[in-house]
Amino acid sequence: MTLKIGLVGTGNVAKRNYIPCLAGQEDVELGYYNRTRAKADAVAEEFGGEVFDTLEALIAWSPDSVFVLTRETERLAAANALLALKPQRLYFEKPLVSAHGQEDVREEDFTNARTLLQQAAVQGCETAMIFNYRFFDQPLKAKELIAERNFGHVVNITGLVHYACWSHAIDLVHHFADPIVELTALQGQYPRGDKMAARDVTAAFRTGQDASGTLIGTSMLNWTFPLLELTFNFEQGRIHIRDLDGDMEVLDHQSGRHETHAIARDRSRWQQYDDSFVKSILAYLESLRQGQPPPVPGIAGLQELQVEAAIKRSIAHKRPVDLASELSLEL
Repeated sequence: MTLKIGLVGTGNVAKRNYIPCLAGQEDVELGYYNRTRAKADAVAEEFGGEVFDTLEALIAWSPDSVFVLTRETERLAAANALLALKPQRLYFEKPLVSAHGQEDVREEDFTNARTLLQQAAVQGCETAMIFNYRFFDQPLKAKELIAERNFGHVVNITGLVHYACWSHAIDLVHHFADPIVELTALQGQYPRGDKMAARDVTAAFRTGQDASGTLIGTSMLNWTFPLLELTFNFEQGRIHIRDLDGDMEVLDHQSGRHETHAIARDRSRWQQYDDSFVKSILAYLESLRQGQPPPVPGIAGLQELQVEAAIKRSIAHKRPVDLASELSLEL
């Protein structure tokens, strides 16, 4: 079986984090479309594959999936253009939609993304997301331990997160617990730096299974040190995940053990970051080979935007937001 993978957008992210992995798979053929053809030609010359002048020509090539790797500000337009051509599957970089950049997600991004996924569902087009933080070594190990030791449901969640990791932190809350259904958010009075979007945000929330939590978003975490710290308190244990390559603490209530799980120190944070894309992509390709649902479905991208929209609404209206009634997924 040969998998045909189309790529829309052949910029730096695609060239660094996607194409080398895809090109290394013996059963994968690549097809490229980029608004600036010269960029697609350069990628094809380096990694192999076929370049198409139009989206119509790319879809006529009958790809098994199309990776939508444009800038987030251009992703909605690209996805809508692709849907008009009836693709089988779309695989999205994160965030799913963000017209003003990932640092400034707005309610209209959520509603536009919802319409996008609704249209995909009507057409029978399967959608999936990257959300590569799920595929770092520590989150993968945490999932194993939670299942093996019967930690039960998540009871509480706390997080201190740099804005560079913000959408991933929201997704990890959903991944380890369950979707957020209600939240209240506060924003710092003064911007941290030049952009208003850099104001600190604190969101207190409740999930569908009644876990409570707090996420603090900030740009004031030094890049030398962890950019993300999440603690998940379960019925029978506690797990603290620190950064992309930091130690993970596990407190096992049943055995009374306090454990530290560390990864090898011979590779940098950014090598871990690159590897997480490889693991994400390989997991997705395997789902295509096996005819299984994607490891991270498209709705995960919509749920992340739903939370960001609720935060903006709560701050603007100075009140709690019920996500199901006010910002329904409608899928």
